[in-house]
Amino acid sequence: MNKNELINLVAKKTGLSRKESKSGVTSMLNLVVDEIAKGKKVTLTGFGTFDIGHRKDRVGVNPRTGEKIKIKAVKMPRFHPSKTFRSKIK
Repeated sequence: MNKNELINLVAKKTGLSRKESKSGVTSMLNLVVDEIAKGKKVTLTGFGTFDIGHRKDRVGVNPRTGEKIKIKAVKMPRFHPSKTFRSKIK
């Protein structure tokens, strides 16, 4: 499912117009991204938690040359599904 399909499904399920549904979905996604960018955690009960993970510096290998390269530390967005979410995927 892509974003447009999600918007159409929200419009169908809620009875809202497609324009209103698009505004709601886009706003929700932007709010989650903004909060994560600020370093905060977003928890949606029954769905899951979005937060930031930290990867340390590490050494990798260039597959072409076999040369060792240093990979810098980075921050990565993460998602942890709730128990309710996980239990439905069996």
